[in-house]
Amino acid sequence: MFEYSLKNGVIVTSGRVPKTGVLGVSGERIFHPDTTRAADLEGRSFVYPALINTHDHLQGNYLPRVGPKPGTFYLTWLPWDNDLKASEVFIERSRLSREELYALSAYKNLFSGVATVNDHFPQAMNKTILPKLPIRAILNYGLAHEVSSYDLKWGDGVEVEHRRAVKNGWSFITHLAEGFDGESMDGVKTLERLGVLDNHCLLVHGIGFSDEDIRKVAKAGASVSWCAASNMFMFNVTCKIKKLLNAGVNVTIGTDSAATGSYNFLEELHYDRDLYRRLYGEDLPAQKIFEMVTVNAAKAFWMQDQIGALEEGKTADILVLKGRTDDPYENLISASMEDIELLTLAGKPLYGELRFIDLFGGKLPKGYSRITVADRPMFVIGNPGGLYREVRKKIGFKKILDFLPFEPEA
Repeated sequence: MFEYSLKNGVIVTSGRVPKTGVLGVSGERIFHPDTTRAADLEGRSFVYPALINTHDHLQGNYLPRVGPKPGTFYLTWLPWDNDLKASEVFIERSRLSREELYALSAYKNLFSGVATVNDHFPQAMNKTILPKLPIRAILNYGLAHEVSSYDLKWGDGVEVEHRRAVKNGWSFITHLAEGFDGESMDGVKTLERLGVLDNHCLLVHGIGFSDEDIRKVAKAGASVSWCAASNMFMFNVTCKIKKLLNAGVNVTIGTDSAATGSYNFLEELHYDRDLYRRLYGEDLPAQKIFEMVTVNAAKAFWMQDQIGALEEGKTADILVLKGRTDDPYENLISASMEDIELLTLAGKPLYGELRFIDLFGGKLPKGYSRITVADRPMFVIGNPGGLYREVRKKIGFKKILDFLPFEPEA
């Protein structure tokens, strides 16, 4: 059980003015600061809730990306799926086990400050793997791949999966309007006809939403996962993000897999803000993006009483970043993997600079390893260096995966 405090850091959480203070951790929870063991951030670091990625495909994080031929874009996701499975990248990726691909995906998220992620695969495929990952992968959710006649028929059907989600207080997650054919454009109406459009829905992509669809999604209280980089790469368009926000929709952010999207979550935040400026000629406030990846995402997963904020009694998922700018929200949105100083999950340090080893009592426990990131010696849970070496051994050459910010030692 961990008992420690982070002192003299700027505490940043939704609904409160950021200010320098002390954050206490007792076991898995945030509690009144305890000074028995403390790390002094010396006023140079910002302390945030750990980030939440609402859409990833944990079996699909590999590089390079696979997409449409130059000068063309897809009408729906299906031709992309066909292109992926016919690609040399897919053949190469297939040399790795499912467990190795999931581990790579967990580290892709961990090294960009994410402690919680959703894997858009059915539990029949991932239920034995997710609990073994170093970060929190959402275990309880209802799922449909999509709501078209050509979806992949994951789960037990839209109505059954939705009913299970409502009964258990989970989210019901589905790709929706990921394309511009008739069925994709009819996604919101299909959910309405089935009687399942409500506040349990987490709708991924929504690039084909009409203005009326947006009105209905907002009225229902559904959430949307915005995956802008993947959308633009595949379709050269993303959802009507400004209209979604103006309508009051609970918008979150997802990376999608590295096969089409950003190679990590922090890069996605950079991309999203830049795209918004290019689309609308105005800024998307950094504080709004911060909310999308913390409190909004927690609400979308029906976990707002547990994660997404640094409040007493909530789970101690914490991200500490170097202070590069005076504004705490701008500091997050401009951050890179090299700016992470510490990441915790339920109070347990996952990754950080060696100076935080004192939180363990001065000795790195079994099950951790050391790596070097941007000339900084770091500790990390598990053995991503060994994983990286094994990937290269199986692939047969020095494969570079940009979401791993280090070179493994020999």
